[in-house]
Amino acid sequence: MNRKLSPLATAIVLALSASSAFAQESAPASAPVANTLDTVIVTGTRVSDRTVAESQSPIDIITPEALQATGTTELATALARALPSLNFPRPAITDGTSGVRPAQLRGLSPDQVLVLVNGKRRHISALVNVNGSIGRGSSAVDFNAIPIAAIERVEVLRDGASAQYGSDAIAGVVNIVLKGSGKGGSLAVDFGQYSAGDGKQTQLSGDTGLPFGGDRGFLNVAGQLTQQDETDRAGPYQGTSPNTGNNPAIGQVAYIYGDPKVDAAAVSANAGFAFNDHINGYATAIASNRDIISFAFYRSIGHNPLVPQVYPDGYVPEINQLSQDRSLVAGVRGDTDSGWKWDLSYNYGYNHLAFHTQNSINYSLGVDSPTRFYDGALEYTQNVVNADASKTLDWGLAYPATLSFGAEYRREKWNQSPGNPDSYTSGGAQGFGGFTPINAVHSDRDSYAVYAGLEADITEKFSAGVAGRYEDYSDFGSETSGKLSARYAFTDKVALRATVASGFRAPALAQQYYQVVTSQYNASVDRFFESGTFPATGAVAQALGADALTAETSLSYGLGLVLQPVDRLYITVDAYQIDIDDRIVLSSNLLLGDNPAAQALLASLGINGVTSARYFTNAADTRTRGVDVIGSYSIPLTNSDLNLTAGYNYNESEIVRIAPNPTELTDLGADLRRIGRDEEGRIEEGYPRDKVTLSANWKLAQWDFNLGATRYGEFTTRVSETGNPANDQTYGATWIVDASASYRPGENWTLTLGADNLLDEYPDRTLFANSNSGQFPYSSQSPAGFNGSYLYGRISYKW
Repeated sequence: MNRKLSPLATAIVLALSASSAFAQESAPASAPVANTLDTVIVTGTRVSDRTVAESQSPIDIITPEALQATGTTELATALARALPSLNFPRPAITDGTSGVRPAQLRGLSPDQVLVLVNGKRRHISALVNVNGSIGRGSSAVDFNAIPIAAIERVEVLRDGASAQYGSDAIAGVVNIVLKGSGKGGSLAVDFGQYSAGDGKQTQLSGDTGLPFGGDRGFLNVAGQLTQQDETDRAGPYQGTSPNTGNNPAIGQVAYIYGDPKVDAAAVSANAGFAFNDHINGYATAIASNRDIISFAFYRSIGHNPLVPQVYPDGYVPEINQLSQDRSLVAGVRGDTDSGWKWDLSYNYGYNHLAFHTQNSINYSLGVDSPTRFYDGALEYTQNVVNADASKTLDWGLAYPATLSFGAEYRREKWNQSPGNPDSYTSGGAQGFGGFTPINAVHSDRDSYAVYAGLEADITEKFSAGVAGRYEDYSDFGSETSGKLSARYAFTDKVALRATVASGFRAPALAQQYYQVVTSQYNASVDRFFESGTFPATGAVAQALGADALTAETSLSYGLGLVLQPVDRLYITVDAYQIDIDDRIVLSSNLLLGDNPAAQALLASLGINGVTSARYFTNAADTRTRGVDVIGSYSIPLTNSDLNLTAGYNYNESEIVRIAPNPTELTDLGADLRRIGRDEEGRIEEGYPRDKVTLSANWKLAQWDFNLGATRYGEFTTRVSETGNPANDQTYGATWIVDASASYRPGENWTLTLGADNLLDEYPDRTLFANSNSGQFPYSSQSPAGFNGSYLYGRISYKW
């Protein structure tokens, strides 16, 4: 009987077939990451000498050389180019999200991946992404607050790990390991610009290692200063109603649509000290400031009678964010004569986002209105106290078993502070109105966790592990998660690994309490409107059918094949399925402006002028299935080395259940859906289904040549219920080629010239109906951005 395979099954079969052929022919394929098989890993295991090759879960090791070879000054962009399963689009005109952009792993929400630094939980950003970008509704870690110059390597665990690390580790774990040497150092100057003539970037970065206390202590200090100009790929207005609302004159380019302007400084310090042969102290501190200017919708001279008096040509409001990010981890670890290892640590994280709107106006204040407004601030604080213990147990197995257990206390705070009254009075500052005193929030919660694990090599060929975690939160209750993992080596060249894990993610405090009213634009109906985001437990959301948020839970499965068929060739094929129940999403914009009953309801609650509302909800269950194929192959040549890498990710998410619409919404109108087709599209099709990465590094005595190519698969955007489904658009696949050459005139100096997107490729142009009359020619969801070719140079010195 002939049966048609599903797209996922077809992808797995093709991947396995390709891997088999690759192994037989020894063809030069490999991974987008520099996988070193004998590298000892610290992520996803408590065994002290577990290597990449021996891991029971898929692990990628990304070296600093691989990060620098991308040419970018941003950590998140570098990771996206190195990992097939990581997506980092560059949204524009999305308020705070334009400056603090989220990344997603395996097609899941950005807050469903846990980020560690030196194995300790990294705090999330204070920002909650509420506009129409990938990651809408998430509060995630800001990767770009961490200086690349400080990084020794990045370990990426592509597996559920809530049982080991707690909340957020549904899609996987990214562990950023900082440099820990007490000697040597580097200094580099980078300069680049897009071929279109804008987006100039400069960066000064470096690190140095310093010993102290004889050979007992080390301090590694790193830092970087970055300046980035904005890019603009907006098109001219091609509509029929010039100078009305947000429309400029016909043929005029008025918007700024692209990357924000950024001035950033970051510094880190990583230190360790051996008090004696059994006790060591350690500390890590990272601090960064980023001054970000992104851009709102253009206001034409027809937007308000005051505009021609203050801005004769119309104006583009600017959203200025100052992100202040601080973290400190300090601890003591050691071992005893009886074989116990222990670790006590304190972890502090803090992010403060202050918002200003500039080049703006509050119409209610007349021609004397300020043009710059303080809009308020968002603030997140994390305090964690952690105690771990482990011991190897000789049970007569092939290798001693490792027992581990620990406890953790975490306290979180999230605050929303109001702006200056001028920023919110009577409609507020245009572009981004300030937070009002009614919006002010001071929230906090505590959580307690206990966890344990056991790992063992039961035989020479078979290893297995089990882990469990119980966690209790003060605001919604408790969750228990567990994980089973195993690996069987048929031979030295072939091994099979598998995992099954339950997990959870606690609703972020920002998701529970964020409240704001701001200006939005709906391309489906070509309308500007005031949109309100309301807390699920607040009066407005409750009147619209909201329920208090609970934790989302997951069950994931992984099955992988590890191949080392010939020397220097390493291939892994890992298939996975991740089921998430009660997934936390931000509802679609509920358009209430033309609904008299809804307007009366809002007015009764003291809300006037708001024509769209939304709130967070647990109303969806999703299933994600995919496969990762990773390989690396090195070829030693005469007086040189050639390293070839390749990677492939296929990923498919579907919404398997949407809770019935609450009666409160149904009573207001049949077209009001809590999760509309636009949000369904973001979850299911808004990112590439597949991604291919290929790269080659040829290393000679004085030269290095890098060539890479990435194929981003197609993605789709859907319009909302009020739009025309014919305007749904699928964007075709895109190949992006990167190249660089480095010359070493001496032992210490390196000179580099390179080009990202060498062939100056752009994504498909957006349908005119979705482009704001031609002014937004490219989709903000494009995984490779839409800026074109970027040319750069680097001068570096190492000692």
